[in-house]
Amino acid sequence: MALYEYVTQDQLAGFDKYKYSAVDSNPLSVYVMHPFWNFVVKFLPTWLAPNLITFTGFMFLVLNFLMLAFYDFDFTASAAGHEHVPSWVWVLAGFFNFLAYTLDGVDGKQARRTNSSTPLGELFDHGLDSWACIFFVATVYSIFGRLESGVGVATLYYILWVVLFSFILSHWEKYNTGILFLPWGYDISQVTISLVYLVTAVVGVETWYQPILWHFLYRDLFTFMIIACSFTVTLPMSLINVLKAQRTKTLKHSSLYEAFLPFLSPVLLFVLSTIWVVFSPSRILELQPRMFYLMVGTAFANVTCKLIVCQMSNTRCQALSWLLLPMTPVVLLAVTGVVANESLLLYLWTAAVILAHIHFGLSVVQQLSSHFGILAFSLKKPNTD
Repeated sequence: MALYEYVTQDQLAGFDKYKYSAVDSNPLSVYVMHPFWNFVVKFLPTWLAPNLITFTGFMFLVLNFLMLAFYDFDFTASAAGHEHVPSWVWVLAGFFNFLAYTLDGVDGKQARRTNSSTPLGELFDHGLDSWACIFFVATVYSIFGRLESGVGVATLYYILWVVLFSFILSHWEKYNTGILFLPWGYDISQVTISLVYLVTAVVGVETWYQPILWHFLYRDLFTFMIIACSFTVTLPMSLINVLKAQRTKTLKHSSLYEAFLPFLSPVLLFVLSTIWVVFSPSRILELQPRMFYLMVGTAFANVTCKLIVCQMSNTRCQALSWLLLPMTPVVLLAVTGVVANESLLLYLWTAAVILAHIHFGLSVVQQLSSHFGILAFSLKKPNTD
């Protein structure tokens, strides 16, 4: 019996008919990374479950987040006059990030190699990817920090949302077209991030204080690249693919309302969290940036996972994520000053969001494992006695 049945019977029936369909046209991925992953997967034992590879890669990103949280909790360590993060931490961060990226690329190949591909594996992979967004964005932020030489916490908040919406665009495409168009920005960003960590270990964070050209700093390049990639590559390509499906009459949803329904909950989450940021009596984002980013990123992952379930089961996306219902009074309590200790309220709400998302994930994995008669982290057959 599942912890809670989040997946309906109609959705389970939809999973039975599901066929994976994806397009990866990124030259870096096609000509460099896939050959590399094909080489790496040969060294993995055939008893190793693909989902275990996926989860291990995700935990390396969580480890990076926790490691940098220990040395740079409030994102001030890279500023002039502050004790900097040790060089060996940046080396580990680069290694762990690339290892996580590699394992994320290898898990599907291991599934095909061991003839163990299932819809659960894809859902597990993409579900963890949606949560991973916050961990690698917050970890990269520590390179520049938030003070005079860095990026403001509010700027990073909006950059985080650009990354989150860029992620959900791919699954919105698939919800409407049935095909997952893998974004170019992901592979480029993962390789770049890993290299930047290693370079930082060698040259020190002081190097990033220097202007590249005139008064254009590396922090400005960091901001510009993320925003430019999203608005000149990711967003246009997503819209083109959906419009192409509409033109060829392969669009899965007939009305604009149904096509754009998956954006309702993410937009409401953005509105609620931004109201908290803008009207916070204690300026909560300045006070607790890491915790606020974690709360937003986890809530977003929960919303996105529900879209992925609907997308894969070919069922209608729910209009409103239930997690936004209790978040509304939480934000009201914060911005009206009814709760004096706003930081404590944020910590409690963040803990509730994380626990709710973990419960959701465990329940869905348990339901699908039971439905398909498989074990999530083993290639052995479950004992039915």
